[in-house]
Amino acid sequence: MTKTRRGPYPHADAGAAVRGVFHRLRSRSIENLNEPFKGIFACHGQVPTRGLRATRRFALGAVFVYQLAVLHRYQSGSALRQGLKPFLCAA
Repeated sequence: MTKTRRGPYPHADAGAAVRGVFHRLRSRSIENLNEPFKGIFACHGQVPTRGLRATRRFALGAVFVYQLAVLHRYQSGSALRQGLKPFLCAA
């Protein structure tokens, strides 16, 4: 396995093309989650916590609630992301 090497861009080692593919896939998938997640939990600015431990707890809790909501909607046959924020506010 070839590791990432430092140096001028573009890298020409054997793994450069593979890393590029994975980077594009990750960028596309994370953006599909990032914006709706921030909108649901009102995290566009500062989080409503103080301290590293409380912020980590807030983020972990938000991810857990999001996953539970998506799982519930999947099992009930509802649209997974459509109307997710009102669903969470009503619960």
